[in-house]
Amino acid sequence: MFPPGTLYTSRFADMYQQCPCCGQNFEPEPGFYYGAMYVSFGFSTGIFLIVLFVLSQFVKELTLGMVVITITVIVVGLLPIMFRLSRAVWINIFVRYEGPCNQIAKK
Repeated sequence: MFPPGTLYTSRFADMYQQCPCCGQNFEPEPGFYYGAMYVSFGFSTGIFLIVLFVLSQFVKELTLGMVVITITVIVVGLLPIMFRLSRAVWINIFVRYEGPCNQIAKK
């Protein structure tokens, strides 16, 4: 879905227009990936809960500032990965995965 070598660059949001293997269009309709924001929100909520649990286990006195800074650093650091993962999850809800390139016919 995404060109290689663009993960932690300013082009992390670039996508292929269609699958180079099967020809599936990666933007079936305008605004298709708005729903991926909900998937990303779910990932961010999960990260928040995990960080809160880990901090509460290892830090005696937990402050709001410590939690906010830790979560901000982790979420910003994982932004390109969460962006791509949420888009991949969203399109997989609507488009069936057909397998590796060498096992499917081109469209």
